[in-house]
Amino acid sequence: MINKKRIESIAIHTLMFGLALSWLYPYAWMFLSSFKKTDNIFNTSLFRGEFTLDNYVFLLESAERMQRPFLRALGNSVFVSVIVTTSVLITSAIVSYSLTKMEFKGREKIKSFILFQMVFPSFMFTIPMYILVRQAGLINTYSALIIPSLMSGWGIFMMSQSFKGTPNDYIEAAKIDGAGDIWIIFKLMVPLNKSIMSIVAIFTFTGIWDNFMWPLIVMQDFNKMPLSVLLATFSKQYGVYVGPVLAGSVIQTVPMLLLFILFRKYFLEGMSLSLK
Repeated sequence: MINKKRIESIAIHTLMFGLALSWLYPYAWMFLSSFKKTDNIFNTSLFRGEFTLDNYVFLLESAERMQRPFLRALGNSVFVSVIVTTSVLITSAIVSYSLTKMEFKGREKIKSFILFQMVFPSFMFTIPMYILVRQAGLINTYSALIIPSLMSGWGIFMMSQSFKGTPNDYIEAAKIDGAGDIWIIFKLMVPLNKSIMSIVAIFTFTGIWDNFMWPLIVMQDFNKMPLSVLLATFSKQYGVYVGPVLAGSVIQTVPMLLLFILFRKYFLEGMSLSLK
């Protein structure tokens, strides 16, 4: 006879599996529909219909006719997202180490300020940031997309919480061997906290990759637009063509999916540690 605990376990796992399928279904529908002709998308089931690459060909050709370089926009998004993510990881690691493992005057005030600024939604700073960027003459430049996001209060907070759990004995041993602070940060603290680093990297990359409002405000040059904004301009003119719009959405999500697959081990470890 199956005991009560086993029945509960089966029920919970069945429920979780069902929830996972409900989460994956929209993406599966979008992915498969992007290979169907527009008249088959809503008239056929998930795995039925004529599959073709016409939507992707139409997307690339139409983007060129509209003087909206699709591949260049994809490269712009990769460039900006990688630069910002790398900068956030480096600056967050340095600041977090300073706040958790070094003693200096005003340290607690800096911690309080970081927590305080996290309370306010980011859109509150959009207008002041735009004025600063315009006065600096950075409108329609990559710098306008990169500079405002080079540091992250959330990234500093997350890494600080993780760095606090690293025993000071490791740091003292490294200093006895003659290691400097920079070596300790990037050769000791970062490898010991790579799970939290992965979480910060994934969420930062995703946030920059999907960012729409700020690039829309500061960038009017199609050659420098990120993919998120370029796809919006395409959808506005060709929104009736559902297939190409879905194809663009698939391309928009592929880098984030690959990033999660590559770092899923560290991401899941970091999530479990943060929940504890």
